[in-house]
Amino acid sequence: MTQWVENPEGGRDRGPVALLRAWGEVLVRPRRLFRSAVAPADQAPGLAFAATVVLVEELTRVLTGTAAYPVLGTRPTASVVLWLAVATVLVAPAGLHLVAALQTVILIPFTEERAGVSETVQTLAYAGAPCVFAALPSPAVRLVAAAYGALLLVVGTSEVHGLSLPAAAALSAVPSALVFGYAFRGFASFSAVTGLTWADLAALF
Repeated sequence: MTQWVENPEGGRDRGPVALLRAWGEVLVRPRRLFRSAVAPADQAPGLAFAATVVLVEELTRVLTGTAAYPVLGTRPTASVVLWLAVATVLVAPAGLHLVAALQTVILIPFTEERAGVSETVQTLAYAGAPCVFAALPSPAVRLVAAAYGALLLVVGTSEVHGLSLPAAAALSAVPSALVFGYAFRGFASFSAVTGLTWADLAALF
């Protein structure tokens, strides 16, 4: 699951320029990126991409004063650096792999032609591209970022696992809720924009 390939066939180039190019491509040409960037067992570029997205998102929260990191001792700056490192180096990759494993389990009964866990990790990673904006002060912008990420996951799941868009939407719903609804706070942004709580939505049904 965590294998990195030294000389993979396909996949993305390494380096900051390649990361920036992948970010732009997945936002405007997602099908092309998912076809060309996702390669078996080549997780390194995808993991680096996801870590960068989380770093930008969390750093934005720090700069806008919405981050609530615990201060260790009397060193607030060092504490922020530490927690940013934990979020990007430990939490993001671990969470990505756990959700990818869940997505794979969900896919098993519905398609025999699915790709592997490695490709699912990469799909989730690139789908998170819009979430560099998920910590901006505007709830509407945060909601759009999370919603677009969820849409990219549907497109990526369809492309990588050979599913129709409706099937991909249904089968990626739970992972999407975990990643974009909770981790990137899409549900909270929805409540902030609409004024509706989960109790209000439940009452509609």
